Amino acid sequence: MRTVTLGLAVSLDHFIARENHAVDWLQWSKDVAAISAEYWKTIDTVLMGRKTFQMTRTAYPGVTNIVFSRTLQAAAGVTIVDSPPARYVRALKAREGKGIAVIGGGVLARALFDGGVIDELALNIHPVLLGRGIPLFHRLKKQLDLELLDHRLLQHQCVLLRYRVKR
Repeated sequence: MRTVTLGLAVSLDHFIARENHAVDWLQWSKDVAAISAEYWKTIDTVLMGRKTFQMTRTAYPGVTNIVFSRTLQAAAGVTIVDSPPARYVRALKAREGKGIAVIGGGVLARALFDGGVIDELALNIHPVLLGRGIPLFHRLKKQLDLELLDHRLLQHQCVLLRYRVKR
């Protein structure tokens, strides 16, 4: 079965962007680039919500791009899915293929966590307190227990934490 990973950069107070969606506080580094390059070799599918897609307008090359939306009609390079995300991803996980990456925000992540389809969580925690912004986590239906898989100190005093969702 394929692995679904939510991976994000996040402030220490758990925001993924400012209220205006700006991410000017993010610190890109050579070690993050290397980790990202290795990770992209392990996936063949990217999942994102409508808001993330509309902010980035990015279809990632070389992978299947799926956008969950009830309002978007069509967009170049992506498949628009208007069915419940967890049900769709559960079926996707059962198909042959590489890993599946969840890109972007908390609304889609909440639906996938609540649906029990996210397997791993990778957070690049930046040493900044934004005070307010777009939260990483929205209220979940139940507690999720995690097992630490890896932790690393990165450049710019960032910390990478990787967890497996316990079932």
